[in-house]
Amino acid sequence: MNKLTIIGNLTRDPELRTTTSGVNVCSFTVAVNRRNRRDDQNGQPEADFFRVTAWRQLADICSKYLAKGRKVCVVGAVSVHTYTGNDGTTRASLEVTADDVEFLSARNENEAAGGYSAPAAPEAHSADSQAAGFTAVETDELPF
Repeated sequence: MNKLTIIGNLTRDPELRTTTSGVNVCSFTVAVNRRNRRDDQNGQPEADFFRVTAWRQLADICSKYLAKGRKVCVVGAVSVHTYTGNDGTTRASLEVTADDVEFLSARNENEAAGGYSAPAAPEAHSADSQAAGFTAVETDELPF
């Protein structure tokens, strides 16, 4: 099974394209900090960079609601592509084909700076929620 889960921040705004057959594809890069590693000289932790590709409806959603700096969780298949850099060295690129992308940044976090806002959740009315099989619970009743 080839399934990878990463949590990190977008390094740039997503790029939405359409294939010649009319299928939407969104590409973005996620920086994932390494745990238990010493910071480099600039005070930044070491990071791995993953190129992510989302297709169809997921591509539309990512393009609409993601922006540089947003924290995401991406689940999907990973592949490695090698290429020769400008300096002649062989390099590798980790690419993830996203099956699922979960937005982890708060809805109003940095909203003033980037204009990001996820769609508001519909207001739940007690009569509607009870009709749907849900029971309202007071937070005072929770054991945690």
